Amino acid sequence: MKKILFKILILISLSTFCNASEIKNITEGNIDAKIKIIVYESLTCSHCADFHKNVYPELKSEFVDSGLVLIEFRNFPLDMAAFNASKIAHCKNDGNSEILHFLYNNQNEWAKGKDLEELNKNLLNVIELKNFNINFDECLKNKEIEDHILSDRIDGVKKFQINATPTIIINNEKFEESLTFKNLKKYLQKMI
Repeated sequence: MKKILFKILILISLSTFCNASEIKNITEGNIDAKIKIIVYESLTCSHCADFHKNVYPELKSEFVDSGLVLIEFRNFPLDMAAFNASKIAHCKNDGNSEILHFLYNNQNEWAKGKDLEELNKNLLNVIELKNFNINFDECLKNKEIEDHILSDRIDGVKKFQINATPTIIINNEKFEESLTFKNLKKYLQKMI
């Protein structure tokens, strides 16, 4: 039922879609890097959390921090809980990935509940523990952030036929290998 409601929300948003360009993308790395990686992900996706915990730290250390790679985290929420968590990740609108990584690292604490109300309460509790200085309710109501998130999802489907998360795009090509650091490193080293 939640997935059906989420799809209806996307269809409604398509008909009333406005320019979401005022919301900054969440990125890390050198804006002029030769290699640009886009990660389409959903904050309730356990495989996405695994990427953030087990693959991304080495990718960041070896390729992002060295200036070789710019990485952009794009929204592809698979349900309303992920949609709301994405709103929180973008709430400061500073392009910083701190809240995003925090949500993935603490996914087991908030991405649970019998309904959306309980999930939102868990999300609020986790966010308040870290004290990110955001207004949780205003973040959830922010139409510009909603439009930005839905725009990412729509663009992912149109441009790259995204249908699962996480999906990695490297210089506008889908990364089709198993998502391990070893496989990513091998692929990226050929591009340097």
